Amino acid sequence: MVNVKVYGNRSVWGERRAELSDAVQRALVGAWGIPEDKRFHRFLLLDDGDLVAPRSEAYLVLEIVCFTGRSREAKRALIRAMYDDVAPALGLPSDDLEIVILESPRENWGIRGTPADELDLTYRVEV
Repeated sequence: MVNVKVYGNRSVWGERRAELSDAVQRALVGAWGIPEDKRFHRFLLLDDGDLVAPRSEAYLVLEIVCFTGRSREAKRALIRAMYDDVAPALGLPSDDLEIVILESPRENWGIRGTPADELDLTYRVEV
């Protein structure tokens, strides 16, 4: 399971949600083999002035919340894809993109009424 939390300025990203979601999903599919239809993206867009950072108004933070189990190499591949593919697709300089990967064991998740460690997944987490 992978959830993506997107933090950015509403004035910049509000009208570009679909474009941003598509670019992030392509990176997840390519780097981690996430099925295309497993898209869970939350846009936590902020009013101007509510995101304070020494960057431009386009500054974007992506929190990737996922099951524990991906290798260091897989995490690095996803981070590279975000900077090599996602940022350029959005016309975003590398300085304006921050990626955070937060991992949690499957037993800490509840999905479709079931503890996640009891689910049969259609994709591998251990990549």
